[in-house]
Amino acid sequence: MNVSYEGIGAWSATFETADAREGQVVKLSAPRTVSLCTAGDAFCGVAGPVRGGVCGVQLGGLAEVSYTGTAPGVGSIILTADGSGGVCTAESGTAYWVLAVDESAGRCVIKL
Repeated sequence: MNVSYEGIGAWSATFETADAREGQVVKLSAPRTVSLCTAGDAFCGVAGPVRGGVCGVQLGGLAEVSYTGTAPGVGSIILTADGSGGVCTAESGTAYWVLAVDESAGRCVIKL
């Protein structure tokens, strides 16, 4: 993408995890604990580096994530987890602001 949104408004919190992977969307699975999403899950943020069973999770701001399926449009778009660490469009769920889509890379910028 020619315009960078990296880090704008980003804020994170630390959570315990057994399976989170950096750059993938995660869900709250227990108090103070996140895990990878399965297809159709609502996600709470994007995992940062994982060390010693904990990771930072970006909970707000602009984040670049992968997507599968039909490329999301820009604007307020309903997204869920795609089951492979990214997102996909859905008929119901939470709407996110999609600011940019890179179809050749299969990535989009969303406001968490």
